[in-house]
Amino acid sequence: MAGETTRDPARGPGGDIVAVAPTGMAKPGGHYAHAVRAGGFVFVAGQLPIAPDGRVLADAPFAAQATQVLANVAAALTAAGSGVDRLVQVRVYVSDIAHWPAFDALYATWAGSARPARAVVPVPALHHG
Repeated sequence: MAGETTRDPARGPGGDIVAVAPTGMAKPGGHYAHAVRAGGFVFVAGQLPIAPDGRVLADAPFAAQATQVLANVAAALTAAGSGVDRLVQVRVYVSDIAHWPAFDALYATWAGSARPARAVVPVPALHHG
């Protein structure tokens, strides 16, 4: 797949560890990959409301931010050869638990029939506000 780099192919019984750099997503803001494939699993890095062109949507309404984050997760999964329908567990961090009902409604539409285990955790602040 395009945008992938393999690290240490002899590492572990699951075979290659592949860092995935999805096309159509802004580059990560640090030393990490948006997704990593290893041993038949896909691990997606925490996603923020950052548009594909790199714009940070911190001043956008919550629904627009959450929609962008979910689109980023879906793009990372797709680039890694997986999809939302194969999710097993999801962790969501929100800066205000009052956003939970709005997030839950958006998430239900996004996840469709998939029902992965999920935790929604309120935190005092997230990167980029």
